Amino acid sequence: MLPYFIGCPSWSEAGWRGQLYPENARAADFLGHYCQVFNAVEGNTTFYARPAPATVQRWVERMPTGFHFCAKLPRDISHEGDLRSQFSATDSFLSLLAPLGERVSPLWLQLPAAFGPARLGELAAWLDEFQQRRIAVEVRNPAFFAKGEEERALNRLLHERGVERICLDARALFSHCSEDPAVLHAQAKKPRVPVRPAAFGNQPQVRFIGGPDLAANQRFLAPWVDKVAGWIEEGLAPHVFLHTPDNLLAPTLARQFHAALSVRLPGLPALAQSPQEAAEEQLGLF
Repeated sequence: MLPYFIGCPSWSEAGWRGQLYPENARAADFLGHYCQVFNAVEGNTTFYARPAPATVQRWVERMPTGFHFCAKLPRDISHEGDLRSQFSATDSFLSLLAPLGERVSPLWLQLPAAFGPARLGELAAWLDEFQQRRIAVEVRNPAFFAKGEEERALNRLLHERGVERICLDARALFSHCSEDPAVLHAQAKKPRVPVRPAAFGNQPQVRFIGGPDLAANQRFLAPWVDKVAGWIEEGLAPHVFLHTPDNLLAPTLARQFHAALSVRLPGLPALAQSPQEAAEEQLGLF
């Protein structure tokens, strides 16, 4: 059992065949293979579309107990209209995911850049309505990164409720100059906001967006090794998610982070081998 949660943005990456998944792995088997190595995943899929009940049931069958699926609220809830008008839609979404039980932890509310300080009242009302849930919030409005009273008001609101403020660190991505379409797409899509490491509850959340050069990412990743190790030593259960521009190298970056954390925290259990890695090791014996 790891004392923290580590994973990637999703499990449905066909490009991980031959790396994390067997070469002949069926898409339907990706989640099962993923869960053999990582104990958490970002729930980006639910941001774009609600899953069918049968899909949720398949997730239940493949996600082990103790796995964390950080499901994002659908964008029609988080991005369209007043949050106080979204109570019913949120209830329906939670009912849909109910078969997953404690695996949905925390629930992620990703707010758009247009969601500014004037709307903190509706955020407070929404959080209070669903206070029984473990929740993490990601903000993107510049005022919430200006170190002024507006940011302090946000932090107080979250801290008082034990709601995590998701920290997105995209410095490595934006430090990379490239004409690679995958890099340009990621730079256009990801917000360029200051880093705000925060632990307002017992499960601080980190999204690290690396560039395509794994070695160049290390100077940005190294401080997170100490930060996450410190949180673990305090008895917290941080969640760390590793991205790369097209996410082909995300599992490798995640393994590099865990290896560095193992040096900082001797005795930390190793990540399990994927079926593909185990097969390659077995072949290497002959």
